[in-house]
Amino acid sequence: KMRTLEEVQATLEIAKLKEEDLQNTIHCVSFGENVSSADYCLMELDDYLCQHLEAGQNLVIRGDKDERAVLCSGDRTYDLKMADTSNLLLFVPECRTPDQLTDGRDTAHVVHTQIWGFCNSYWEVRKQRPKLKKLKKLLMENPYEGPALGGQEETTENRYTKEDLLERIQASEDEINAQLEAIHACQIDGFWRILDFDYEMKVLGHVTQLVDSESWPFDKVPLQTCLEELAPLEPREMIEHCLNCYGQRYGENADQVFYALNEDQVCRGLALMLLQNVVKFNLREFQEVWQQSVPEGMSTRLDQLKSVALVDRSSHPQTICLLRVEDLPEDTLERFNHLFTLREKWTEDDITPYIQDLCGEKQTTGALLTKYARSSMQNGIKVFNSRRPVA
Repeated sequence: KMRTLEEVQATLEIAKLKEEDLQNTIHCVSFGENVSSADYCLMELDDYLCQHLEAGQNLVIRGDKDERAVLCSGDRTYDLKMADTSNLLLFVPECRTPDQLTDGRDTAHVVHTQIWGFCNSYWEVRKQRPKLKKLKKLLMENPYEGPALGGQEETTENRYTKEDLLERIQASEDEINAQLEAIHACQIDGFWRILDFDYEMKVLGHVTQLVDSESWPFDKVPLQTCLEELAPLEPREMIEHCLNCYGQRYGENADQVFYALNEDQVCRGLALMLLQNVVKFNLREFQEVWQQSVPEGMSTRLDQLKSVALVDRSSHPQTICLLRVEDLPEDTLERFNHLFTLREKWTEDDITPYIQDLCGEKQTTGALLTKYARSSMQNGIKVFNSRRPVA
């Protein structure tokens, strides 16, 4: 039975509410026939995501079965979290709020609306760092070691297209593309592959030897000549890929494309090659061997190895070892726990490269250290150790 205006007014009187304090339009709400709480899901979006949807763009939910779901736009990743609300949320189609009621009636009147569904929880989205560690792990299942020899067929197992990666990696497409570039992946026969590190170094070696023998300046390496000279040794795509990884392309006339080699990246690559098979390296010896291994005219500096190698200045003699930020846990608490198992006390300079990537928007490494570490002075230097006992 539909309520009449008189019944509503009688109810207001019992509730001791004054009619003049209320809107003229009175909604009488009743449950429709097919009401269900399971048919609808609510999600609270920030301005950025609203504009993204209003512009006709898509949002995608990603994650494997054993992972938490994340929501991705084209260039951002959001954590999805279920939030409960103490108020029951009702879905009323075409329900108009007071500012939308323009029928101009200034006398009280009743509008009957039906509830189609209800909810007492909703999805809350929070911008977060993309989970990209898995990308390298998948590509490392079948690294590219160069063209197959003597007519051997290369295994097609564990190879991934961009679509496969978008299915499996909890990150937006832009973030995945940036990471593919960062780990020097390239597309071969439609699949994204990571180069076997020794093979990548072999190709880089061919390039730097050619630069050396031709006495080219490092900032003017001609692509065409490189391809012609090195084609008998390696596929042309690999030579160009190597130049893209270790240099900056410029000049777009067909016969006038040059690369400026990036000294820091070349030096870092060769340092990784020296460090990859040793547990620890005497620092002084390492620096000598490293300088000898880079192309003549390039200078090695320890700050080229930030976030990939760690110097131990407290040992005698001082040592250096491989420690790559990309191999560390992605979760902030796990990352700190892991770092404190490797070394009990850290200086700010040493730990910063290993926590820099954990900072959210407007967050500093100093704020992270305050939250996850405790500081003390040691020989006049500020050091950080764990807030809790490390297992």
